[in-house]
Amino acid sequence: MADKAYDTDAVVATIVALGAQVVVPNKKNRLVPRVIDRNLYQNRNKVERFFSRLKQFRRLATRYVKTASSFFGMVHFVSALLWIR
Repeated sequence: MADKAYDTDAVVATIVALGAQVVVPNKKNRLVPRVIDRNLYQNRNKVERFFSRLKQFRRLATRYVKTASSFFGMVHFVSALLWIR
């Protein structure tokens, strides 16, 4: 999933070659518009907002914890905090 800036034939061809579904909205100047799943594209907004909220926690944004297990533990903890709110 990407925004309109990634609506190029090269990017679309790469996505199709990987066997994935193309969920990139069409630019206004595209001659042959593609059909995309609007519901799937709208879920992209939820994911972006979630990552934005995660970055508000300084410990995650600056990666104070150095080990991978501690970092992912903190991601789980902050995710639970956001879910409870």
